[in-house]
Amino acid sequence: MLIAVERAVPGSNEPRSGLWAALPAGRLLIARLVRILLATLLAAATMDIALAQDYPSRLVRFVVPFPAGGGVDLVIRAAAQELSTKWGTAVIVENRPGAGGTIGTEAVYRAPPDGYTLLATVNQTITTAPYLFKSLQYDPSKFTPITLMVQSDNFVLAHPSVPANTLRELVDLVKKEPKKWTFGSFGRGSQPQLLFEYLNSREGLDLLHVPYNGISPLLVAMIAGEVSLTAGSAGVAGELLRTGKLKALAIAGRKRSPQFPEVPTTEEAGFGYLQSSIWYAVFAPPGTPPDIVAKVGSDLRAVLRNPGFAEHQIASKGLELVASTPEELAEIVRNETTALKTMVDAAKIQAE
Repeated sequence: MLIAVERAVPGSNEPRSGLWAALPAGRLLIARLVRILLATLLAAATMDIALAQDYPSRLVRFVVPFPAGGGVDLVIRAAAQELSTKWGTAVIVENRPGAGGTIGTEAVYRAPPDGYTLLATVNQTITTAPYLFKSLQYDPSKFTPITLMVQSDNFVLAHPSVPANTLRELVDLVKKEPKKWTFGSFGRGSQPQLLFEYLNSREGLDLLHVPYNGISPLLVAMIAGEVSLTAGSAGVAGELLRTGKLKALAIAGRKRSPQFPEVPTTEEAGFGYLQSSIWYAVFAPPGTPPDIVAKVGSDLRAVLRNPGFAEHQIASKGLELVASTPEELAEIVRNETTALKTMVDAAKIQAE
């Protein structure tokens, strides 16, 4: 039987009473440490809640790891203006390009997880970068996902002089005339390279790779007929398709493009394995409190889904509104990272 007595704790003027009196000194010390730990955790949780309730109370920065004027830059700049009005505080976009987008991405990875520095990027820096860089200074899987804003499937694009109007005709043409036809990309590991090298691998083709230093020089070369083929989204190639400067053989997605409904999908063409898309998403540094993630995500999705914004800032650029949940974005990242390994292996790309 435990008898409740009261006596002083050694080294303290406080009495011990009730069940505490029956505990041996060692167990009592452990119990006290547990109580202190619980109190500390409760205080930290309370602080996180208070921070989230006050958020944002100062300037919020979206880092775009590419030069100004690109697709993700334009979308997040328009959204930042709306968020600034909604939050009553400054929301800015900072461009930090370099090393394939990894410099700016790393900067956000190492930023304080308080919601005031966020990453607006494309899939290249999250799902492709681990296969391209041996010394990548961040772990993409540890970013806190917020929302996948928009996405756009890539078209298989050809110069009008190429005597093929479907993907099947292209494959047959290249088999008859190997090493004659070329495809252009905008760098090692870029989506055009992965798509066409994977097509080479699966169909036994010998399309030749011609890399360019960026999407703009690539498009200039395509228009001039310096290269025969490439891949790009409606946002990149839409106007060139409408004016007949390029033609689309297929779209590398599961459904047809609303802007170009006459273009069949790769699946319809019999090449369902050939999938390629670009997406723009927002992430927070690892360890960002869930309440802050929820607020940023909820408010940003509301901006994206506004009919006026969706029409003028998304649909008009050939993009498809997604506005995903954090859980959906995390799943997309996992699935795409796994799927890309097959394409990277087919392209024989080695991390450098």
